[in-house]
Formats: sequence, C-alpha cells, structure tokens
Amino acid sequence: MGVNSYSNSMKIQAEIQMPPLEIHKVRLPPERTTLQKLRHRLSEIFFPDDPLHRFKNQTCLIKLLLALQYFFPIFQWAPLYNLSLLRSDIISGLTIASLAIPQGISYAKLANLPPILGLYSSFVPPLIYSLLGSSRHLGVGPVSIASLVMGSMLSETVSYSQDPILYLKMAFTATFFAGLFQSSLGILRLGFVIDFLSKATLVGFMAGAAIIVSLQQLKGLLGIVHFTNKMQITPVLISVFKQRDEWSWQNLLLGFSFLLFLLTTRHISLKKPKLFWVSAAAPLTSVILSTIFVFILRNKTHKIAIIGGLPKGLNPPSSNMLYFNGPYLALAIKTGLVTGILSLTEGIAVGRTFAALKNYQVDGNKEMMAIGLMNIAGSCSSCYVTTGSFSRSAVNYNAGAQTAVSNIIMASAVLVTLLFLMPLFYYTPNVVLAAIIITAVSGLIDYQAAYKLWKVDKLDFLACLCSFFGVLFISVPLGLGIAVAISVFKILLHVSRPNTLVLGNIPGTPIFHNLNQYREALRIPSFIILAVESPIYFANSTYLQERLDKATCRLVICECLVHFKYFLEAF
Repeated sequence: MGVNSYSNSMKIQAEIQMPPLEIHKVRLPPERTTLQKLRHRLSEIFFPDDPLHRFKNQTCLIKLLLALQYFFPIFQWAPLYNLSLLRSDIISGLTIASLAIPQGISYAKLANLPPILGLYSSFVPPLIYSLLGSSRHLGVGPVSIASLVMGSMLSETVSYSQDPILYLKMAFTATFFAGLFQSSLGILRLGFVIDFLSKATLVGFMAGAAIIVSLQQLKGLLGIVHFTNKMQITPVLISVFKQRDEWSWQNLLLGFSFLLFLLTTRHISLKKPKLFWVSAAAPLTSVILSTIFVFILRNKTHKIAIIGGLPKGLNPPSSNMLYFNGPYLALAIKTGLVTGILSLTEGIAVGRTFAALKNYQVDGNKEMMAIGLMNIAGSCSSCYVTTGSFSRSAVNYNAGAQTAVSNIIMASAVLVTLLFLMPLFYYTPNVVLAAIIITAVSGLIDYQAAYKLWKVDKLDFLACLCSFFGVLFISVPLGLGIAVAISVFKILLHVSRPNTLVLGNIPGTPIFHNLNQYREALRIPSFIILAVESPIYFANSTYLQERLDKATCRLVICECLVHFKYFLEAF
C-alpha cells in the first residue's frame, strides 16, 4: 500500500510538469544615449497621451485650428451645435439656476462672506469654464467643502465682523493662489498630485466637515447672536448650550419646518430619479415662501434675522484687493492651496463621473487649467473659490444638459437676478439659508462607503477615521493633513512591504494562480514561485530577500518531510 501511494504521488508530479521549454531569440533594444532615455522617460510620465501627435505634417492653418480646439474645447463642439441641443441646454440651465441662486447665497455665508459674493461666483466662473472646460455636464459654482475650509481657515486669524476689508482681501487672494496652483498643475501636467487624496481620506473628511457645517448652522436655526468662530465640535456644542437664553422659538419653528420640507424633497428625488426637479426647485421655493412669510409678518418676527439689502449690478473689480505682501500673505497662500486641492479634486471627480455615464472623455489636465483660470479671473471680479458642484452637476445631467452652454444659460439667469431681482431677497431669513446648507451637506455623510472600506481594507478605514475625527476635534485643515499623511504612509508601506503570493500551476495548463485562492492549483515540486505585487528596487529589496529566504527554508523543510513520509510509507 505504501509503494502504491508513493508511485501515485510520482504520477501526480509527472502530470503537472510543464511542457519542454522552447528557446526563442530575443532582439536587444536599440541603443540610446542617456539624454534620449531621460527624454523618453519624462515623456511617458508627463505626456502619456502625446498631445502634439495631431500637429505633425499639418498645414499652418490646420495647426492653428487644432491649437484652438485643444486650448478651447468649445471650438470642437460649437460647429455641430443646433437648436435641439440649445433647447435642452436652456431647460437644464434654468433648472440649475434655480438651485444656484439660493446655494450661492448660502455658501457665501458658510465662508463668512457677504451673500452677494455667492451670486458673483455663480456668474463669471461658469462663463469662463464654458470656454475652457471639457465636461458637458459640470455645473460650476461655489461648493460647501471649499466654502467651509476657506471660512474656517481665515476666521482663525482674521474676523470678518472686526475687519471686513482685510477678510475680503484674504478671500480674494486665497482664491487667486488656488487658481494659480490649479492651473499650474494642468500646465505642468502634475495632476497625479491630487491622487494622494484617496477615496478613504475624502469619505472621512467630507463626513466630518458635514457634521461641523451642520452644527455651525445651529446659530441660524436657534437664532443665536453670540456664537463661537471655532470649527471644532466641542467649542461649537459648548457655545450652543451656553447661549440658551438667546434661543428663539420663531427661528426654531421656521427653520425646522423648511428643513423637514427640504429633506423630504431630497428623499423623494433619491427614491425616484425622474423627480429630480422636486429637489432642485426646493431651495428656491423655500427662499420665496420664507421671504413672503417674513415680509407679511415683519412686525411680529423681530427675532428672525434677515439678509437685508444686497447691492444690484455686475461683479465689481477686485484686482486692487489682492494681497501680495504683508503679515497675512502666508495665510492666504496656505488657504488657497488647501481649498484649491479640495475644489480641484471634487471638480475632476464629478466631471469624470458624469462623463463615464455618457461615454465621453474628460481631459484631467484641461480641467485643471480651466478650473484654475476661472478662479484666477474670479479673484479679480469679486468671486471666491469655485469648482464643479456635485449637486448642480447631478441636476444639470438629469435635466438633459447636452453641452457647456447650460452654464452660460445659468450665468445669464444669475445676471438677470443681479441686475433686477436683488431687492426681493431683502426679507429672506438666515434660518432658511441654514436649512439649505444642512440639506446640501447631509449628502456628504457616506456611511455605506465607510462600511465598505472596513470590509475591504482596514488601513484605508483607519485613514477614514483619522480624517473624520481630525476634522471634528482638531481642525479642518489639520484633519485633512493627518489623513493625507496616513495615505502617503500606506503608499510607502505597500511599496516597501509589498504583498507576495505563492503560485501554483493549474493542471493541464500553463497558468499559475495563488495557492490560497485556487484550490485546484498545485505547487511545482522542488520549486517555489513567488509573485511580487510591486516593482523590485532598493526600498523593498531587503524585505523581499528576507521573505525569499524564509520561503526557501519552508520549501526545504516541506520537501524533506514529504520525502521522509514517502520513505516511511514505502517501508
């Protein structure tokens, strides 16, 4: 019986032997100089799409046309534009305008800026993006995350209530540096920098920021006058309960009524996507109804704070307010870099999401240049940081937008509002703006994504938690910095300690798979085949050598045990 088992094992080993090897001659690569190798390597890193290949062997006129199409994507689709596309873009543009107007006012207050700046930021940047951007569905304007970060970072040093001129200078200068940073990434083709903001980092950051934003809106919902400027959860909650004598039941009743209305409409749109217009029209409907209500009862609602007078007219120039020297320049640069990275990440992610749904390409480098240049222009025209908004883009997509003309239509509607309709917002209550903000940021809390991170990668989940609690208990920029540091550490860990897999052969095939995942895979006798999930270089060479030595020792021990077992069974 022992001899039979031994002979059977030899047959199994013979069955899994590979076919005889064939010798093929491999031609050596052509010799190149060091300069040629360096140029080829840099070209693969920074110009993998070879943007100049279309210009080869073309006439000067064709080259000029191709250059215009490359730098201004509008020249690509404008010759094919027709009335059918215009009709769709008008409908979608007016739809997102109904969302952009109340959002612009609300997000400006979130950044501790005058509400009118939110409307200014919904006029000039969309026009510039429509010329330079490559996305057909991106709805451009202020976003909650960038507004929150700018407001929190600037307010730690400069107070708008105490020195509004300096605060505006800081906001415009930070916007300028955000645009300069964004456009530089596109021009130098360094977009891979934003990839360090991993999905796990953003999930935790946005959830923490959403909670902080919502708690900050308790000032408006409760009618508190004296409220903390800090952005951590502890001082915010202390301020809320410390000022209980300032709570107003009128604000509480009005605010939670409209908050319930907004959340209900949002729930309806999520359950039935065809009713997207219900959620899109809800903010403007809330503003109109609350304004009428406060106007009618203006003699009985003294405790309900209102926006007040807003100036009419086009964006005033603000280039003379840019701050390029002085003690606060470092603050403006730091704020610009942080808000620039966040807004760029959101804009490109949103643009690529909707491009994938319609099966067209969004050029990341062009998007960086477009978003950067529109922020540089915005800083000179009384705008603060803008990018592609997920809520506006979703409404724009569902409303049937076909091209970037929808942004032009939206900007035109905002222009009409700026020129003729500003007095109508005089009695708009701040409590409704707070309800709009809470509804908008509530969608940023993605607990399902956090649960998936826990199931897939515990280290990613740790980065998510650090980002979340860092934002809640330390500060918004430091919480983001901690999460980015953990993400970079994870990258270094994977590079220096790569996963190694022991492979086995699938009988009857030349295919090798992981022994732990494929039961039918069999190990080649007297050999150990390792798959290293990383390039091999100095950072992980020592670690891999140690793993290889251990695996070799295990192989020798296993072979000895197997042969000893066969020997015992044979005798």
